[in-house]
Amino acid sequence: MRTRDGWGFHPVAKASDSPEVSIVKTAFNFSFAALVVMLMNSPVASDAAGNTSESRGQLSEKDYKFACEAATGGLMEVKAGELAKTKAADPAVKQFGEKMVTDHGKAGDELKAIAAQKGATLPTELDNKQQKFINRLQGLTGKDFDKAYADEMLDDHKKDLKEFQSAAEKTEDVDLRSFAAKTATVIAQHLEHAQQLAANVNRK
Repeated sequence: MRTRDGWGFHPVAKASDSPEVSIVKTAFNFSFAALVVMLMNSPVASDAAGNTSESRGQLSEKDYKFACEAATGGLMEVKAGELAKTKAADPAVKQFGEKMVTDHGKAGDELKAIAAQKGATLPTELDNKQQKFINRLQGLTGKDFDKAYADEMLDDHKKDLKEFQSAAEKTEDVDLRSFAAKTATVIAQHLEHAQQLAANVNRK
């Protein structure tokens, strides 16, 4: 005879079972239940639920959050810049794209090195919103591409500048704080160029 509890099917001690057998079966049931609980709370179970498996290492939760957002943001800039180099109609848009690939690629490599020193693993894929933007750019050509790309670069660099300036003041890790301050200066230059680029593209 078998019965079902919250963990699945488990054998019930028969009347003919000796006390020793009953104790063994009870111990097995408790051990099985404990194993299930442990597996449900393991990193593997977290992955199955859709959570990330990246480790923050020595970084605080807040610092790690900034590092992850900076990593995916920079990756998006590089991917979008690569598209601009080949799909843009305006030479100025192509040049801006090339600069994004160079500058954000360099910043990304520096961030990866810092994360590695801290034992942290950064994401290597775009988030859903960023991927949707890249997908949209891939479907555009000519002036439509130029306008969409220039407008996004303007909005994105405005947001990035605020985030990096804040991180330069509030980040706990010294190396990450230095990275944020240095990169904020570069982003400020990008924002100035993006403002000019968007203005010129939208006038055409």
